[in-house]
Amino acid sequence: MNNLIEKIDKKLEEYMVIKYPESIFKSMKYTVTLPGKRLRPVMCLEACRVLGGDIEKAMPTACAIEMLHAQSLIHDDLPCMDNDDFRRGKPSNHKVFGEAIAVLAGDALLSFAPQTIIEKSQLPAQTVVKVLHEFVSAAGAHQLIGGQVVDIESEGGKYGGKYGGKYSEKHLENPKETLKFIHTNKTAVLFKLALKTGAIIAGATQEQIDEMEEFGQKYGLAFQIYDDIMDEIATFEELGKTIGKDKEVGKLTYVTLYGLENAKIKVHELAKDIHKITDKYNSEIFNSIIDKMVAKIER
Repeated sequence: MNNLIEKIDKKLEEYMVIKYPESIFKSMKYTVTLPGKRLRPVMCLEACRVLGGDIEKAMPTACAIEMLHAQSLIHDDLPCMDNDDFRRGKPSNHKVFGEAIAVLAGDALLSFAPQTIIEKSQLPAQTVVKVLHEFVSAAGAHQLIGGQVVDIESEGGKYGGKYGGKYSEKHLENPKETLKFIHTNKTAVLFKLALKTGAIIAGATQEQIDEMEEFGQKYGLAFQIYDDIMDEIATFEELGKTIGKDKEVGKLTYVTLYGLENAKIKVHELAKDIHKITDKYNSEIFNSIIDKMVAKIER
């Protein structure tokens, strides 16, 4: 896994060239290249490998997914959203470059990432189109942005949202359905994107692609619940971001809705379900990603 992370980091450096106007490119590169676990690009490459593909052909897509993830982090940290001053132990993008450039950097990454897929991928045109369709679908209002919207609207009060459900009344009537919508579209979506596109690039069957999508959905749910748990029990040094913000703003999370112990139980249940999918591939990387997450919540 460390070898894959090194390869991904090297490619991100190669793709993120600083040009004029330097401020926007520096802002984009700042968050994209912050040290991290690179879970999403690693999972894209590993899905491609276990299904018989060449990981070098998946590298541009894997890096583009990390760019999309960085875009979501830049905007998520803005004062008008989660208002967080730190990300991965470093000052958030808007604290370094200012709010205006941070907004524009996130916007720029939304087009720079698919541009990278188009220009850097050595794939058949039909495959590129399939990958791009998955990418833009995941990035838009139906999924990633929609999840962020409902997450914001669910803050404050007893799950009524600081907007009082004004814009999403149908979802906010039911906290459990609202939470599932947020977890699926704000978090699981990028894991599904990574695993599905890795499978598509490998030339996998539709059954295998669907299986990878199920893996991404279950892992994404487990990961978000894990993140909710860590917001309760971790330190700033462990997470690299402000701790306790979810409770402070009255955010709807798995922990606030079901309790800490039930959240831990759910992560264990999801991990078992994921292993039923991944064990057939005998992937040390997949096993490590799943098992390390479970181990961290036991303290």
